[in-house]
Amino acid sequence: MFVQESSSHTKRSLMLLTHKENIVKFSWFLPSLLSLLVLGSTVKANGALANWHFDSNRNHLDFTTDENVQPKVQLLNNPTRLVIDLSGVTLGYPQTSQRVGPVIKDIRIEQFNAETTRMVVTLAPGYTFDLAQVQLQEQSPNHWSVQLPKPIRLTATQPQYLEVTPSISPRVNDNSTLFAGVVPMHSPMKALEPQIKALMSRYSFLKTGMFFLDLDTGDYLDIGGDRVFPAASTIKLPILIAFFQDLDAGKVTLQENLTMRRDLVTNGSGSMQYERVGKKYTALETITKMITISDNTATNMIIDRLGGAAKLNQRFHSWGLKDTVIRHLLADLRGTNTTSSQDMARVLALVVNNKLVSPQSREQALDILRHTTIHTLLPAGLGKGAVIANKTGDIGFLIGDAGFITMPNGKRYLASIFVTRPYKDSRGRDFIRQVSQLVYNYLNQTNPVAAVNSPNSVTR
Repeated sequence: MFVQESSSHTKRSLMLLTHKENIVKFSWFLPSLLSLLVLGSTVKANGALANWHFDSNRNHLDFTTDENVQPKVQLLNNPTRLVIDLSGVTLGYPQTSQRVGPVIKDIRIEQFNAETTRMVVTLAPGYTFDLAQVQLQEQSPNHWSVQLPKPIRLTATQPQYLEVTPSISPRVNDNSTLFAGVVPMHSPMKALEPQIKALMSRYSFLKTGMFFLDLDTGDYLDIGGDRVFPAASTIKLPILIAFFQDLDAGKVTLQENLTMRRDLVTNGSGSMQYERVGKKYTALETITKMITISDNTATNMIIDRLGGAAKLNQRFHSWGLKDTVIRHLLADLRGTNTTSSQDMARVLALVVNNKLVSPQSREQALDILRHTTIHTLLPAGLGKGAVIANKTGDIGFLIGDAGFITMPNGKRYLASIFVTRPYKDSRGRDFIRQVSQLVYNYLNQTNPVAAVNSPNSVTR
């Protein structure tokens, strides 16, 4: 496992070198492809037409819309995408996409939702656009142009922000709020709530709290998201991020040796408890075991290395976590360590948007989370091709899961759910799987309302 981690890091380094060599090709990659995709394209928007044309000599995109359409340009990350949303424009044909190359990975035109056509330029990891250099100009009430800049390399300390520059998108929803200070929250998933609540009625003997957030649209599902639950092993998620935060600060290293002391050895999940006291593990081995096999002894070693529970609790509080507290070392089978669905989602939102750790540490932390071995909760409800970076928790009477999901269509969302149940009752697991499936099916449709009414959305 650890050889693979090292190999993966080497491959990423070689890819970045390849990207650097190929960045000079951007001036012809992007124009040639956009010319193929958008030259002479037409879309009907409530009886009106929208035309796109790309000038390959100037990297300049022109399009016409209804007079009441306000284009909105955003820079999204993981992966980095420059997005142009045309609200009120309906695409008259299926999504068009094409692979480009190592720097500009792909470009597509799609029906983002029932009333919005989206144009997406996706960059490879390690590259971004300077959003300030993306020039959106209104030539006339129904004629717009976009001047695209060259992609730039990200540095270890340079964050990718999910943002909309006011000069590019003058129409701002004054009623919107920012979840975790980074993700604009738009509207509740009201069309989905009746099915979720009907499922809760069927499982009325369970107590649950859940929070789901579409990172691209800001739509969310919040049912008891601020309800406090025992954290179980989900507490290992913020501990992992705290470790990488200290790694970025130079306070710890991946290859330093940690000693398995007797006072840190505990029972419950994990295999390190069966090794001899005094055995040494690298920090990378320890945090990987802490997450992938949810090793409790490894967790105690990391808590100790980071200065203890009190210091970690202060750190969690500084991140805006209201309910996440470590009260005892693991295994905390009585459930005294606590958190909430919103807190777990907040950690993930901050990580995904590079607010807590560097891009390199973010990718390494997410890669570890993608290799967890328990797939019976949130992952069990996802469609084929979906990728989740998550951490589960299970102390018999409580199970929970929190994760960052990337769907095959590129949509990304956060999911966090906790359930108290009769001890080891498998119906708690079934409930989480069905909630996960309902949310996934809802977000996987162009028209979410249609998804709710679709026979495929019914779970058994």
